[in-house]
Parts: sequence; structure tokens; C-alpha cells
Amino acid sequence: MKNLGFGLGLRTEHYTEILAAKTAGIPLGIDWFEVLTENYLVPGGKPLYYLDAICAEYPVALHGVSLSIGSADPLNRDYLQAIKELAKRTQAHWISDHLCWTGYAGNNMHDLLPLPYTQPVLDHVVSRILQAQDFLEQPLVLENVSSYISYKESTFSEIEFLVEIVKKTDCFLLVDINNIYVSAHNHAFNAHDYIAAIPADKVQQMHLAGHSHKEKYIIDTHDHNITDAVWQLYASAIQHFGLISTIIERDANIPPLPELLLELNKARSIAKDQTP
Repeated sequence: MKNLGFGLGLRTEHYTEILAAKTAGIPLGIDWFEVLTENYLVPGGKPLYYLDAICAEYPVALHGVSLSIGSADPLNRDYLQAIKELAKRTQAHWISDHLCWTGYAGNNMHDLLPLPYTQPVLDHVVSRILQAQDFLEQPLVLENVSSYISYKESTFSEIEFLVEIVKKTDCFLLVDINNIYVSAHNHAFNAHDYIAAIPADKVQQMHLAGHSHKEKYIIDTHDHNITDAVWQLYASAIQHFGLISTIIERDANIPPLPELLLELNKARSIAKDQTP
């Protein structure tokens, strides 16, 4: 899978401006868009109209939040089929989701919940990833989540668990730099050591985002600008992984497009400086 360059998460607030700039021949400096899968799984309507128009002009990848790859529930085949059809419609370069669980007994909790890092859970998740990949007929790209609790039953560290998942399924990784920073703070591990342990040849994409400090914890809120500490960690990641498709994520307090483009250009500049 190719390096798509530097892009943004596609948000409704920016639809018309993106398309107007393209029509007027005004370059925005956006190489590609990450599309939130669940926003486009209903038939028809304005979201699909704009998605089709933007996909005609830009490369995209799909990013979901409901695969629940770590759940005890059976895999949702209807959901997988809808993703497969959307990927075909958009000609998505890859399909990503999160290494987590999101619900139980058919109830979606709408949160990305961390897993216990044990051998039985590892075996369970590996089996489900292989099933999903067979159904989708392509490798999954899985993201490390931010977390605020740990399980006393865990026998692996998070990064050990992640590396084992990759070895056993041949999936790819979406490395969220902000999530690493947040979890490293919350669980007192070294973020740079975590990045150094990731197999560079299996990294397909990176995320950059902002967070919020809440007393003893940092929360992955995606509603602030990217902090200097996360930029520094991104520079380390580029040194280790090389040039990787990178997205700026913003899900709340969404600013005007020019403000996001400033952050995107900063990512591009850092990557250029850190690449041999």
C-alpha cells in the first residue's frame, strides 16, 4: 500500500470549501482524506453526495469505530458487508479500525475500550482479525487506542500484545502518535521505547491529534491543537518509520480549514526535516 502523503480527516464542516477550492483550481495542500466509515453507511442523502464528489478528486481511506474486533460477540457480517461495499464505492486504499472492543451483547457503547493483554485474548483477537480479513479480502489496518485503565490479568504489555497481533495476522498498523503519548502518560511507560518496538514495515498510517489534561490523566479528546510533545514524538516516529501516510484528526471544536492546514504543513515540514 502506497504512501498517500499528508491529509485530513474528512468533516462535514469543510465539504463545500474543499470542493469549491478544487473547482476554482486553488491548491489546498491536502493529499488525501480519511473517511469516517459510520458516517456513510446509510443509503443516499447529502453525506454520500459529498463523499462521491470528494472521492472523485482525492484518494481516501476508510476509518471505522464499530468493528469491535476484541468483542466476545460474533463478528457483525452485515457491518463488514457494508464496509466492503463502501470501500468499493470510494476506491478506498485501505480499511482501518481500532484494536479494542466497543460493546457486548449487541450493545454499542460508542467508546474504544482497551483489552486485557492475555494469551486467551490474543488468540481470540487473532482469530477474529483473520476472519475479518478473509471477508474483506484485504488486510486490516488497526489503530492503537488511548487508555485510562489497565487489567490486573494482563501478562503482556500493550506494545508486546500489538506486535504479536501483527506477527500472527499480517495486518497493518495505524500508529496514533497522540494515543501513544496519552497512554504513556496515563500508564507511566516510555513513549519513545513503544515506537521503537513497532515493526516499521507494518505501519501503514499515522494519526496526529490534540488532547486535554484532566488532573492526573490525559484524555484523547481531539478538540485541541497538537501539542509540542506530540510533535516531538511524531519526529521520532518519522525517524523510525520513514515517510508514512499521515492524517490530522479533529472531532470537536473544529476550526476553519486554514487552521488545520497550518498543522498539516507543520507535519509535512517535520517529516521532511527528519527524513534522511
